[in-house]
Amino acid sequence: MGDNLEPKPVLVFSGNAMEANVVKSMLENANIPAFLQDQHIGSIAPWQVSAGGGGAVKVIVSSLDQEEAQEIIARYERNENQ
Repeated sequence: MGDNLEPKPVLVFSGNAMEANVVKSMLENANIPAFLQDQHIGSIAPWQVSAGGGGAVKVIVSSLDQEEAQEIIARYERNENQ
C-alpha cells in the first residue's frame, strides 16, 4: 500500500542530446535532480536520434518530482515552438 510514496525513476523528456542537456540543466536549476539515459548514442550517432523516438536521449527524474518537472518542461517546449 505504501508503494505510491516510494520514489521511482520516471521519464519526463526525450529528444536529441542538446535538448536533453538543456532540460536537465533547467531541472537541476530548479533543484530537481535529473540524469540522462542513452546520452552516448546521441553523441556517437546523432543522425540515428529522432526527437522523442528511437535512440533519443532521455531525461529521468524521481517520481516525487515528476509533476514539477513536467511543468518546467512544458514551459520550455511552449517557448521553443513560438
